[in-house]
Amino acid sequence: MQTEMARTEDLSVIDASKNTPRTEPLLYPLRFEPIYQYRPWGGRRLADLLTEPLPSGPIGEAWLLSDRDDHASQVAEGPLKGQTIGQLLKQFPEQMLGKLAHRFQRFPLLKFLDAQEMLSVQVHPTKANTNLLPAGETAKSEAWVVLEAGAQSRIYAGLKAGTTAADVRRALANGTVAELLAGFTPKPGDGVFIQAGTVHSLGGDVVVFEIQQNSDVTFRLYDWGHVDAKTGELRELQVDQAMDCIDFAEGPVGRVAPVLESATPVKREQLFDCEYFRLWRVAGVSPFSVGATALPRVLVCIEGGGEIEQGYATYAVGKGDVLFLPAVVGLCTLWPRGAVNLLEIALPE
Repeated sequence: MQTEMARTEDLSVIDASKNTPRTEPLLYPLRFEPIYQYRPWGGRRLADLLTEPLPSGPIGEAWLLSDRDDHASQVAEGPLKGQTIGQLLKQFPEQMLGKLAHRFQRFPLLKFLDAQEMLSVQVHPTKANTNLLPAGETAKSEAWVVLEAGAQSRIYAGLKAGTTAADVRRALANGTVAELLAGFTPKPGDGVFIQAGTVHSLGGDVVVFEIQQNSDVTFRLYDWGHVDAKTGELRELQVDQAMDCIDFAEGPVGRVAPVLESATPVKREQLFDCEYFRLWRVAGVSPFSVGATALPRVLVCIEGGGEIEQGYATYAVGKGDVLFLPAVVGLCTLWPRGAVNLLEIALPE
């Protein structure tokens, strides 16, 4: 199978309003540059997942696909190199999103997290917390897929059953917040859904993939007494805002149960299906289909690699790569080089 460079061609189409031809780019599978983020709780493990060199210091997050004004993902190669995901969605909404173009303006935010130390105990706002949402922001539900974990790794999700606001206030005063958190030791492959309003944290040498609503609103409830090495200061807490967001009726949150959709020729299981995003884990050694007709997909390679065949061109994909498949690309064939393990992400129809 011959590999060709990603390319854009002109398609002549008829503008019905003017009865004159116009040209639009033929979109291709789009690879984006990761955006690294310093975090005091981060480490250096993301160097094992991504080929782009890490900057110095503890790196806690690699933003893989971000349609945010402050951190805009850019196409890494091909004729559209340097274009941001936001620019492409605005210029070519139907080609990028297909029949979902009028329902969604932004794609969920995708990240890798390397939590060597514990993240702050935190909570994200719900739809009901409109008074706490800055202009342009939304509520924030998210989900994690554990990629690497050690004996000391820990995930906290939700409060122990029966915990009240008064209990949390007392624990904050005497430094015993951890005793109220529901937690477990994660293992690679675990999926955890964090609904907006859920108290959560993770750390202790754990690496996860995160998908979330395209929002960046977080309220810290407790920070384990960590001092930011950059500032020499304790990080700011937002206790009152966090307390207003907590869903005290929720209780402990555990691992999701994967739904097996196929076992051969490729193992395909759904981990998350909510009103904001859908996610499957796909693994195989023989060629298999990825993408969808008239719908966008995002592929995140977490192990192995191969080539994606689309039309007369092929596109290499390897560990840590993220490829956005615009709706006009449709179904593609992935030809693995040995075993390959992908996450496939969709917007809900």
